[in-house]
Amino acid sequence: MLKFKKRIVASVLAATMSIGLFAASATANTHWQYWTDGGGTVNATNGSGGNYSVEWRNTGNFVVGKGWATGSPNRTINYNAGIWQPSGNGYLTLYGWTRNSLIEYYVVDNWGSYRPTGTHRGTVYSDGGTYDIYTTMRYNAPSIDGTQTFQQFWSVRQSKRPTGNNVSITFSNHVNAWRNAGMHLGSSWSYQVLATEGYQSSGRSNVTVW
Repeated sequence: MLKFKKRIVASVLAATMSIGLFAASATANTHWQYWTDGGGTVNATNGSGGNYSVEWRNTGNFVVGKGWATGSPNRTINYNAGIWQPSGNGYLTLYGWTRNSLIEYYVVDNWGSYRPTGTHRGTVYSDGGTYDIYTTMRYNAPSIDGTQTFQQFWSVRQSKRPTGNNVSITFSNHVNAWRNAGMHLGSSWSYQVLATEGYQSSGRSNVTVW
């Protein structure tokens, strides 16, 4: 079971720009995601291009991330977590939503003191690691469409992915594995970000996504 409840994440859409970094470049619709429930201290910086940083102390729940205003099942997400230092519960994760059906999804590459679980639906090997596939249910919970009952889809790496290097998440591998497990994402895509999430924890991260 999850140790905390997800609340809706506020968002701000930044301008479309070209991102050149780490000898790689891409044009992305850079979407800045920032939300906190007000507990503790969360200092987040929306950096240039696909970069963001966040320092947090004794927080409640928060989500900070950067990515795309419109998700895609076929996107390869590249990122570098130059700093990832959670103390307590935190996720370094691809995160997003679909509608029709309303699904909240995660591909978790690294975490702090708590590794998320749920109903186990299999495994998928992708980008150098094996991920456990889980589903969980949220009942009468906040979502991008207000209070709803909806499923969460999870791929959680079996071992924490090393940070400080350029790495990729081939999202289509997870989408296909979820589909094979009977887990069908919706037909309409909301935002898709590479996020830092924390709950009742402290820490800091600095992430660039492209």
